[in-house]
Amino acid sequence: MRIISGIYKGKRLTAPKSLPVRPTTDFAKEALFNILNHRVDFEAIKLLDLFAGTGNISYEFASRGCKSITAVDSHYGCIKYISQIAEELDFSINPVKADVFKYCGSNREGFDIIFADPPYAFELDKMEELIKSCFENDFVLEDGTIIIEHTKHLDLSSITNYTESRRYGGSVFSFFNKS
Repeated sequence: MRIISGIYKGKRLTAPKSLPVRPTTDFAKEALFNILNHRVDFEAIKLLDLFAGTGNISYEFASRGCKSITAVDSHYGCIKYISQIAEELDFSINPVKADVFKYCGSNREGFDIIFADPPYAFELDKMEELIKSCFENDFVLEDGTIIIEHTKHLDLSSITNYTESRRYGGSVFSFFNKS
């Protein structure tokens, strides 16, 4: 895993093999950030990274200047690793150990971008529940976006607020906008 751009461009990070994760590939991550570069002022946004895993996406946002990042994962080892890297690289990432659905039900903070990379075994109804919860609990700020990474075998286009999908290999990024 490496940071694609920003102040730590090219930095390689090696997560412990014991973490139960499937990090976003560099190819897919680079394609996603090529899209976001034209849509986002990284220094002015608040990011919520759900199912954060290794923190791969959070580090990319932080390297590009994002100052407000919350990374949520239920695995202690993932949160410990994110904390370690955030401290090492002086990133302002707030790691939160919590079940994503419980977090979404109790948090009251709004975000410009919510990125979620749930397990690929998630079914359509769980994805819909997650997206609906983010919109209903006002997590998504005005003009905000939810980006879901999922398998190419799942079509999320029937979910409310869907705007587009982009496929990169076996991964798909589906976008949902508030406005």
